[in-house]
Amino acid sequence: MDPFLVLVLSFSCLFLLSLWSQRSSGRGKLPPGPTPLPFIGNLLQIDVKDFHKSFTNLSKVYGPVYTLYMGRKPTVVLYGYEAVKEAFVDHGEAFAGRGRVPVFEKANKGMGIVFSSGNIWKDTRRFSLMTLRNLGMGKRSIEDRVQEEARCLVEELMKTNGSPCDPRFILGCAPCNVISSIVFQGRFDYKDQDFLNLMEKMDEMTKILSTPWLQVCNAFPALIDYCPGSHNLFLKNYASIKSYILEKIKEHEESLDVTIPRDFIDYFLIKGGQEKHNFPTEDFNQPLKNMLEHMAVTVTDLFTAGTETTSTTLRYALLLLLKYPHVTAKVQEEIEHVIGRHRSPCMQDKSHMPYTDAMIHEIQRFIDLAPTALPHEVTCDIKFRNYFIPKGTMVIPSLSSVLRDNKEFPNPEKFDPGHFLDENGNFKKSNCFMPFSAGKRMCAGEGLARMELFLFLTSILQNFNLKPLVHPKDIDTTPVVSGFTSVPPAFQLCFIPI
Repeated sequence: MDPFLVLVLSFSCLFLLSLWSQRSSGRGKLPPGPTPLPFIGNLLQIDVKDFHKSFTNLSKVYGPVYTLYMGRKPTVVLYGYEAVKEAFVDHGEAFAGRGRVPVFEKANKGMGIVFSSGNIWKDTRRFSLMTLRNLGMGKRSIEDRVQEEARCLVEELMKTNGSPCDPRFILGCAPCNVISSIVFQGRFDYKDQDFLNLMEKMDEMTKILSTPWLQVCNAFPALIDYCPGSHNLFLKNYASIKSYILEKIKEHEESLDVTIPRDFIDYFLIKGGQEKHNFPTEDFNQPLKNMLEHMAVTVTDLFTAGTETTSTTLRYALLLLLKYPHVTAKVQEEIEHVIGRHRSPCMQDKSHMPYTDAMIHEIQRFIDLAPTALPHEVTCDIKFRNYFIPKGTMVIPSLSSVLRDNKEFPNPEKFDPGHFLDENGNFKKSNCFMPFSAGKRMCAGEGLARMELFLFLTSILQNFNLKPLVHPKDIDTTPVVSGFTSVPPAFQLCFIPI
């Protein structure tokens, strides 16, 4: 027999033996799952273009908790509401780690709020939530900012004069300006070239992040350093946005008044000045440099996450409202009845508009913006459903399986606001509504996102009729990519003033 073939077979046997040993150790075993291949694991058994379909098929064989190998390391998949809730809520602390996403590790070095873990994450999240509350999150002051931006959005849409337009950048500018006002106390003009460049970079990053190639790169991190590909554009765009944020931080340093903090960056600079010598870092000779780097990554996290998720949801919302004009008509009827034409929508209106509230919830459920959320990691050895999950194991929740639960949402593949209405037409909450994930790692900006979606969409529908360029039945709502996020296809429409 060929010596090379003997070597390959021997190595394969050893690899499989080590996996079997890991699964069947004396301390317990990982959840069941398909047998992995050497090096590539179960990658060939997963459709990286449609994780939900792959996860659903595997759950039928192995149950709601099973193990996949993304490369050589095990990943536990949670499928369905009960499994996700039990892990992230009932055992929240144990499942609160952030799983490795190599392309982001390359970009942010484990800093910031989204991709950090341990004490850095806990301290940064606690500080960020406290600071955002100080800056008006959940209060009337932040609602005023969103309302003002909604008026600017309507003015910008009026300038289209009812002509066909791609709403991508306009819808991105509104949430970006809201988060900008919080982070560095300012907003951009919708035609500002720097602003448009930032929006273009964030849009590119979102698309690249959800491509099959990025999923492969994250499974085999060596590809990031040694292969050409779209991951390089992702890293370049991320570095460019972070560089822009660093310039803003430097401007704030020069004008900082510690007695009157103006925005998130000011609060962070004050905190950094107080604690720079205690900032956790491996290089104890450069605590200030690392603190500024951490600050830049944290602000970049808030800036990008606070823009792209809401922007993409708004874009998808308009596409669905074009596809289903009867839903649009019912929402506009409710707006006319509750708000009228002569004042701006406010959050108090929401409790009197059950159909509109149900429509927004159904949009978030239906588009399934983050099908698997970001990966988690168990922070300690844990026995979960009679299985042993060792510390450091990556965990992926299938949020799609929760949002498309056919017991909770009859005909889950159908867009129907009735999924969130009771028999009397009142708004009906659902435990399976998890577009922001659940537990300790759920989105810190959920409250702001909900406010923006309600105020922006009601402001648009109060002032415009939406006119598609094709017949509604010919509108395709299938996402063009669906990895970390589901990205809607490009489309145009006309905003016809009412």
